[in-house]
Amino acid sequence: MAIENNNVVTLNYTLHTIEGNGEKTFVEQTTAENPLTFLYGVGMMLPKFEENIAGLQIGDKTSFELEAADAYGERDDRAMAQLPADMFNETGMPPVGEVLPLQDNQGNQFRAVVVEVSPEVVVADLNHPMAGKKLNFDIEILAMRPATEEELAHGHSHGADGTEGH
Repeated sequence: MAIENNNVVTLNYTLHTIEGNGEKTFVEQTTAENPLTFLYGVGMMLPKFEENIAGLQIGDKTSFELEAADAYGERDDRAMAQLPADMFNETGMPPVGEVLPLQDNQGNQFRAVVVEVSPEVVVADLNHPMAGKKLNFDIEILAMRPATEEELAHGHSHGADGTEGH
């Protein structure tokens, strides 16, 4: 069985960023106890990530790189928000580097990183933390199965065996 749309795929990955000089920086990795399981072909993963694992089978290993434009996009230096300090009266002023959970007017949730704090304003970077970064993935396919009707209706995986998160 090869990976195709509407399969639930379980895999392990190691993610590095690749700097301009070619040097790799470790970001994260999954483990056998906590692999990544997702519904393939429904837009949950980066399109180029899915493209690079299409057709693989259980036990297959692969490595690939994604340019920033094919991953989380290029950095936009204009993507900064000045949040009024009174937004933080209840929680207290966040420190530089803290990740803030935010929501836009359409209800979309995203995260922003605090880059500057003053008594009047908190400046937050709205770029994805991986924006502008070239990514390197090392992948091993651990399992796959056809998605259940319930998973297809919900648009996401219910875990490796289809029973989680109903």
